Amino acid sequence: MAEQYFSAEPSSKDVRRTLHVTLRDHDAHVQVSNGVFSGSRLDLGTSVLLRHAPQLPEAGDFLDLGCGWGPIALSMAFESPNATVWAVDVNERALDLTATNAADNGCTNVRIAQVDESSVPLPQDRQPKNASPLPEDIQFDVIWSNPPIRIGKEALHTLLMAWLPKLKSGAAAYLVVQKNLGSDSLIKWLAQELGAEFAVSKYASSKGFRIIEVRHEI
Repeated sequence: MAEQYFSAEPSSKDVRRTLHVTLRDHDAHVQVSNGVFSGSRLDLGTSVLLRHAPQLPEAGDFLDLGCGWGPIALSMAFESPNATVWAVDVNERALDLTATNAADNGCTNVRIAQVDESSVPLPQDRQPKNASPLPEDIQFDVIWSNPPIRIGKEALHTLLMAWLPKLKSGAAAYLVVQKNLGSDSLIKWLAQELGAEFAVSKYASSKGFRIIEVRHEI
């Protein structure tokens, strides 16, 4: 089933492979597997985001929303070792891969947390091993995401509205979305739903993708 990376517990066999990837000028050896988004390579959308997203703050709480096997979380951790990088996903296997890849590459500042299909963090007694308690009142200094557009519009909107309002005042999120999968309409929808406190705009375009900036201005 091609879409099983949307599942909490993928049904496919967990067959791990090792890749060598370059993440914003940092080399890493990572494990990937079936049942996880882009489980055989660094996907093009994430590559575009990592190439064009602005320099990160030196410290703070960062969020990789929909982490997969962890390329965005690792990039954040490499670039800002004094930050705390939260990697969030519905998929338990993805979180295990992210935790493993962070440990294998010396990224001790990565934390994982599993959420349910409504983007609510699971209770701590249902979290996977190595998960960290995600503070209920946490606010983020930056959010990066290659959001799972193919989960459907309603689920995508629920995901984004659960996390984007958690940006600190003055902080920004950067989302990469294919142009032909509704990036421009998503910009309009986010601007409407988030309201006057947020500015939503096209930040960059490359290789058929747009990067959307969502900035909490107030």
